[in-house]
Amino acid sequence: MARDEKVGAPGNKRLRKPAANGVTLQHVAERAGVSTATVSRYLSRPDQVRQARRARIEQAVADLGYIPHGAARALASSRTQTIGAIVPTLDNAIFAQGIHAFQRRLQEAGYTLFIASHGYSLLEERIQAETLLARGVDGMLLIGLDHDPGLYRRLDKLGTPYVSAWSYDRRAERPCIGFDNHKAALAQAGHLLDLGHRRFGVLAGVIRDNDRARDRLEGVRTALNARGVALTPAQVQECPYELGASRAAAKRLLALDPRPTAIVCGNDVIAYGALLECQASGVDVPAEISIVGFDDLPLSEHLQPALTTVHVPSETMGRKAAEFLLARLGGEDPPDKVELAANLILRASTAPR
Repeated sequence: MARDEKVGAPGNKRLRKPAANGVTLQHVAERAGVSTATVSRYLSRPDQVRQARRARIEQAVADLGYIPHGAARALASSRTQTIGAIVPTLDNAIFAQGIHAFQRRLQEAGYTLFIASHGYSLLEERIQAETLLARGVDGMLLIGLDHDPGLYRRLDKLGTPYVSAWSYDRRAERPCIGFDNHKAALAQAGHLLDLGHRRFGVLAGVIRDNDRARDRLEGVRTALNARGVALTPAQVQECPYELGASRAAAKRLLALDPRPTAIVCGNDVIAYGALLECQASGVDVPAEISIVGFDDLPLSEHLQPALTTVHVPSETMGRKAAEFLLARLGGEDPPDKVELAANLILRASTAPR
């Protein structure tokens, strides 16, 4: 056994403080057969620990019910009056309105919000969650329904209330407050079909580890298939929620022969890129190509042409998510699945074919 992997090797004494149940970092190390330094590294940066060791440590943490000392202090004093929220990105306004409403409702109840982002990486989300839990957050907001199973196990083990927003699935096993992304995408594509369009392009978000992007793409496929319209692989372009990436993807759609007469976009930022690329290429929107977005960001109604898009009830969703966590922390048992409407807003970027 390597020197740095000696069981119970001396480590940072601060990190070995006992949790509320008396379990220390050294107990976890002994149970997992690694050093305290390795356990410490796992708790702060699990991606830097080999998979086999990581699995042993995770099992030891679960078996012993170990809680990092910061969270242990919080448990000893019952509450920290803090809530954690982990969002995929802070780079654009997709989540801004909802998180602002979430924070405002928490402030009314005397809670402080800690925000982290994970860049659409479930492993990074797990790392950020461990950091927030170590700080002793009383509850947690997650985005969407795709998460590392270990994150759910961790939250359940600690008894930390949590809720997922921006997605709703009546079959979900976990609390969720949001809207049906599949149903909303049916409305997107259905509107264009009703206008007479039959040649489509789809600019979807990256669907890996993103149930919202995946459900929206499947909703479009479902609507088109029901009307006998098929999508070739070239007609579906995945891209990050960035203007440069969406313009490049839109350019690939414009190069198709025959060219699409309608483009369905996975969110408004992608739609902005599609609109800009059409304008740069001399393609008239909506006379030659109709474009529909998803989110209804504040800028969307001020574009030329104004963007037809799905309105996401961000503020209502954020407020209800906060009220759910506050109710759970107050010992209540609120409904753990709440569906909100996401309606299509018709503007000038779509027209009959």
